[in-house]
Amino acid sequence: MAEIIQKDGTWSFDGGTVRIVPGGDKGVSLLRRTLGEIAVPLEAVAGISFEAGRRTGRLRLRLREGADPLLQIAGGRLDEGSEPYVLTVEKKRFGVAEYLVDEVRNALLLDGIEAGPVDRYLLPGPALPLTVGAGDATVSFDGERIRLDWNWKTEEAKSSGGPRTLSVAEVTAVEWLPSMGLENGYLRFVRTGDTATLPAEYDPYAVDLYGFRKDPLMALVGAAVLARLPHPPVEARGEAVGSGTEPSRPAPEPPGAPAVPAPAPAPAPAPAPADHDALLRRLRELGELRQAGILTDEEFTAAKQAILGGL
Repeated sequence: MAEIIQKDGTWSFDGGTVRIVPGGDKGVSLLRRTLGEIAVPLEAVAGISFEAGRRTGRLRLRLREGADPLLQIAGGRLDEGSEPYVLTVEKKRFGVAEYLVDEVRNALLLDGIEAGPVDRYLLPGPALPLTVGAGDATVSFDGERIRLDWNWKTEEAKSSGGPRTLSVAEVTAVEWLPSMGLENGYLRFVRTGDTATLPAEYDPYAVDLYGFRKDPLMALVGAAVLARLPHPPVEARGEAVGSGTEPSRPAPEPPGAPAVPAPAPAPAPAPAPADHDALLRRLRELGELRQAGILTDEEFTAAKQAILGGL
């Protein structure tokens, strides 16, 4: 068995499964610690690599598209600290990391495993039951029912209807987006028959996320629900595989028709000015959280600098 133990975590490979256990170091992200141990079957692996740096290296496991519901809902938007398939390696353990890479690559070759997308989830998603409090709500999921309980930060228009409960059968899609700059993030449950989308702060089936420490945990709730929905169709270069339709093609020009010049490209839009109303709202929210004792002075200062730095 190949194994590497680091402060960041422990990775091992027994020939059929890559086991990833997050480390106990204070630098390990809350998402990785909450997610816990991950058992990745070899058939879910698309590749593995090791990037050596001057002081530390990065061990990276790449999964096949559609194999993991967490990566599916994250859509590449997890920051590297929260990414569960990256391990920081100390320089003195570079040789061990390279050995583990060789073992996994050899097993992929021997088993003839392709690196392409899959049509079913090969990982089960986060363990259940799962309860996460972040943004303007606490979300609980037991594998069958989703419950959203509001907190003091929830807009009255949304909280006045009381807690919301959904069965998995009512959900057709789950969307997660982290906060970016002055824009809040969200976790949204799309129900059968929904035709309009409200902003997350007013949507009774969405959580409004402000960009704080626990916000990424909502991606775990979304992944747990997504793992119990029909697997999304595999897409290849923008076309749905097996759709039964041919991609549209432009009609041929009639013989002798004059050539029509291609339209000039539209000028790039000017960058939008900073939304000062949104800035003031975010700063006001930060002040309220500090006064309520939810944020320490250090967390308040760091969050304020991050918002002002987005201008």
